[in-house]
Amino acid sequence: MMIERYKKNISGLKRQVRETCARCGRDPSEVTIIAATKYAGIDGVRAISELGISHFGENRSDELLRKKEHISKDAVWHFIGHLQSRKAKDVVPAVDFIHSIDSMKTIQKVSREAVKCGKIQKVLIEVNISGEETKYGLEIDNVVDFITKAEKVGNIELRGLMTVAPYTDDMEYIRGIFRQLRDLRDRISSSAGHGSFIDLSMGMSNDFVVAIEEGATMIRIGSSIFK
Repeated sequence: MMIERYKKNISGLKRQVRETCARCGRDPSEVTIIAATKYAGIDGVRAISELGISHFGENRSDELLRKKEHISKDAVWHFIGHLQSRKAKDVVPAVDFIHSIDSMKTIQKVSREAVKCGKIQKVLIEVNISGEETKYGLEIDNVVDFITKAEKVGNIELRGLMTVAPYTDDMEYIRGIFRQLRDLRDRISSSAGHGSFIDLSMGMSNDFVVAIEEGATMIRIGSSIFK
């Protein structure tokens, strides 16, 4: 049955997280598993919610709103896809975190919608570490300047950085990508006034072990849960 398969997958995933954290001297509570629901149906999302997964990530605003209706009100929702500024009005009222901020136009729109909702929107800055033209995100050299400007935008809490690694079997190359993001986060968080800039959203089903070893605080897992 589907529920038994998901239960086994989640148990195995949590075991890998614990073992990886033990190996690199981290506390497993530092790593949030976000179930990436892009390819999951409502039944699948409901099933893993009942199995104890409480963080969900979706790439599309319409799917997020549709799936959110069917699970616990206490679930934490993350928008993890590219956010078009015109979609902010739908996303901001529905999510706790937005992982994919990479333009002032978008963050300003998010701010305006957050004001309407009476909330402080938690956001992460997306960084295109690998420089791939097919990926969204800021170039690494532009991040500090962007944050300086973003700090002046109201109703926004800058929580950290996000990246999507290239899809490759070369784990050492991916490790280098994740390490650059962590080093950038560390430089920013050590600056005055950046005490809450702590999160690193990096790592998916194929590379989350390396991501945890390099300091990920959020891993976005789809196929390892829903396969």
